[in-house]
Amino acid sequence: MPNLNRRLLLVAAIGALALAGCSKSGGATADASDMTLGDPNAKVKIVEYASVTCSHCADFNNQVFPEFKAKYIDTGKVRYTFHEFLTPPEAVAAAGYLTARCAGKDKYFGVIDSLFHAQQEMFTSGDMRGGLLRVAQSAGMTEEQFNKCVADEDALKALNDRVEKAARDQKISSTPTFVVNGEKVKEGAMTMAELDAAVANASK
Repeated sequence: MPNLNRRLLLVAAIGALALAGCSKSGGATADASDMTLGDPNAKVKIVEYASVTCSHCADFNNQVFPEFKAKYIDTGKVRYTFHEFLTPPEAVAAAGYLTARCAGKDKYFGVIDSLFHAQQEMFTSGDMRGGLLRVAQSAGMTEEQFNKCVADEDALKALNDRVEKAARDQKISSTPTFVVNGEKVKEGAMTMAELDAAVANASK
């Protein structure tokens, strides 16, 4: 059962990331709902499947997403949904998502943005846990809360279930992948020009 084996390996790897023993009291709990931005009634709905350990996803987040958000999401023209996916090292990606969800819905996208901006430094230094912990602390979490969060097996199972559902039902196999009004439009980072065209086409 490869999915179960992968899940068990992720549990072990994320537990190792925590290093310190996990407290049974206090701490944060991960939210399992969809993470969205923008007007729920917007005519155009864009879904991005991404991973916080994907360099192309980081490039899109850091270089294109701010302009896209200001032009379309903040103005109510687009409803944007971020779907989590796992790319190597999967345990780091999973720990990043658990951390973002434990921080709370109001801080989720800020944590995701911080993880993308910290990605290169974490990979260069090899200090994955330190990088994740710094992002968690910048979102107001204590080290104890972070340790408990990334060792939450129920939250990890829910994350794995979401990823496996995306792969099975939406045929997602790479990141980033963009879906506009239910139609997969690109596998790979989109440029602002491509987003302009996709929004214009979906708005007709």
